[in-house]
Amino acid sequence: MKNLTGLQQMQAILNGDIPAPSISEVIPMKPIEVNEGNVMFEAFANERHLNPMGGVHGGFAATVLDTVTACAVHSALPAGVSYSTIDLNIKMVRPVPKNQRLIAKGNLMNLSKSLGISEGTLTTEDGKLLATATATCLIIRP
Repeated sequence: MKNLTGLQQMQAILNGDIPAPSISEVIPMKPIEVNEGNVMFEAFANERHLNPMGGVHGGFAATVLDTVTACAVHSALPAGVSYSTIDLNIKMVRPVPKNQRLIAKGNLMNLSKSLGISEGTLTTEDGKLLATATATCLIIRP
């Protein structure tokens, strides 16, 4: 893995050449499109993701948006360089539906030697906005 760029790692997950991270077992999500600086995932909230009122917990949207914003940064990194999310700002727009295919997109806004800044959206399949996010990632160089 250390010899692969971030884009190559993301493409290997997309193609099934390497296993998906274990978080995808808790929050069902997977990449469906990966380019340098841009990613698209599909996600599904189900009965395991409900809050005490029976709605989808806000942590579901936060986790999915953390994933796509960080993966947008990851997809632009050279081999041997990693990252860690240091700031995630979420805006919930409307309730997340359960048992529906959701689309999450991440877009790299800026990449410097020490920081990556990205944005993300979570929408229904027909494009209705559910939540947005911005993230800052610390770039970790060897």
